Amino acid sequence: MAASNYSLRVNRELLDPSFESYRLSLDAIPTYNVELDAAVEEVKLKDTHYTLEHMRAFGMYNYLHLDPWYEDSVLFVDCKGRVVSLTVTLDTALGKPREVFCTTAESSECEDRLCASLSFTSATWAALSDGTGRLYLLRSGKRGEGSNSKWEPLFSEDLGEPFTVLHSVSHVQDGLHTMEVLLLRIQKDLQDTKGSGYSVSLEWLTVTNTAAQGQEKKYEVRKRRVLRGKSVPHYAAVAPQGKGLMVASDKPFVFTHVDGCAVDQKEAEPMEVEKTDPIYFWQQTGEDITVCVRTPKGLTKEEVQFKLKPDNISIGVQGFPPLLQGQMFASVDPEASAWIIKNDKSLEVTLQKRSEGPMWPELVMGDRRGEYVMSDEQAALIHERLTHLTSEDLNGNPEVDKPPCNNQELEDCDVFPEDSSSLTHFDAESLKPTQVVNLGSNQYLFTVDVNPSEMPCLCLRHDVDALLWQPRPDQPGNMWEHIATFNALGYVQASKREKKFATCAPNFSYASLCECLRRAFIYRQPAPVETVLFNRKQGRQIGQVAKQQVASLDSDKPILGFRATNERLFILTAANLFVLKVNNN
Repeated sequence: MAASNYSLRVNRELLDPSFESYRLSLDAIPTYNVELDAAVEEVKLKDTHYTLEHMRAFGMYNYLHLDPWYEDSVLFVDCKGRVVSLTVTLDTALGKPREVFCTTAESSECEDRLCASLSFTSATWAALSDGTGRLYLLRSGKRGEGSNSKWEPLFSEDLGEPFTVLHSVSHVQDGLHTMEVLLLRIQKDLQDTKGSGYSVSLEWLTVTNTAAQGQEKKYEVRKRRVLRGKSVPHYAAVAPQGKGLMVASDKPFVFTHVDGCAVDQKEAEPMEVEKTDPIYFWQQTGEDITVCVRTPKGLTKEEVQFKLKPDNISIGVQGFPPLLQGQMFASVDPEASAWIIKNDKSLEVTLQKRSEGPMWPELVMGDRRGEYVMSDEQAALIHERLTHLTSEDLNGNPEVDKPPCNNQELEDCDVFPEDSSSLTHFDAESLKPTQVVNLGSNQYLFTVDVNPSEMPCLCLRHDVDALLWQPRPDQPGNMWEHIATFNALGYVQASKREKKFATCAPNFSYASLCECLRRAFIYRQPAPVETVLFNRKQGRQIGQVAKQQVASLDSDKPILGFRATNERLFILTAANLFVLKVNNN
């Protein structure tokens, strides 16, 4: 597994430390119902699909697809193999979903069939899997309101075992129209004798128009790349122009084959962080931090370039690049901080913490060029606190206040997994990971398209909040940007035992969760209140309130699809499509 070499940088201006709670609102949410002509094509898991990965990939599949290129336009596949579309402009005059494409009749006869899946490649193209192993690339033309044209299949090929389409993008490469498509399979793994017997496969296809100028368009698979892992990815998407791939998963993925040829695993091994002498050393107490930066011998104070802000630091020597620069883990007090030159070859900086008590896991976010030095007192204190937890000695007196335990008493559930959850960016040329983020403490929540011309965003839990991250593959120094926060949503969603889907509006005005049956929960961003409210405990006036609303559907069918736009929430069951008017323009 690749070593973590990158940290997610939280934009503290988007956090609200004074957020209290959501207030339940009894305001009714206008709900409209569209009865479907044919039931949604829900594929039940078979006895052979017994693993947790099968359940994650296919049992919890979202059958409703939101077109990010055209607002309030949703699509799904019905039991007749038809791709049907509904675009909403007036809630009180909802029309019937319209057929835009139909797969072949033989597709329903496949024994190992999976759920049909759809991905919007561009404003005029889409990728479709019928669940049997056939991939369609469809020229849709302009979609959305007022479009009545049927989709035209310009590529249709059987690619072997059934799969689902995770993501696709369209671009022009060397003057040729090219589409990148990412497929997911769960396959038997004969080499896995101790686990479930299955492995997860991601296949990255590059499909290109090979027709000469003036001839009819002809698309062929130009390149096939295969990655394998042991867990279904939470997030997987191809970067614009096909320049890379991002995967968030509980266990690591590695490239195994390119165009049918095995990849040399020694060359494809994830990079190890090069071991070099630390540029700086740092220590901390609950009140302050001391940093010792190595500098050229004979340094004078005139040559020192030192800039300090509450959240950022820059230390350098005149004529050289900065030795230490970036956003600090937490805020400091610049007025109470200072630096001195020691022995003409190092710079010692003392930083006063704004918040006393919490220990920092790192000095500068994402900087791995320094070394943390623990004082003898700190090491002794930690050792004393942990001594009672582990011991190789048998417990002769189990009645004492803090009885020790030995490693023979540990069970499988007590063992920390070797592979922690990670978010990885792979380079398209080298097939090696370039940035790796350890997500061990950041639970994945959901994926949402905010801007269709960019990669999908992923939402992660940070403490009690839910933070939305926009991938920026063209910015290696800031590859994942924190763009929005949903206060306390990380804590709230953890309490929903029946939660099935989660999403948010592309403009971040609300987030929403739904249960397996009937109920949906809407959590709005704080908004000004019209009346005067006071906090009884603190005696202060409340200027903003974050509302929570609950919608209950008039249906006893399981929820199969769940998508949100800026104005509406779409909920799909086997026989109905519900449209909830959440916001007004």
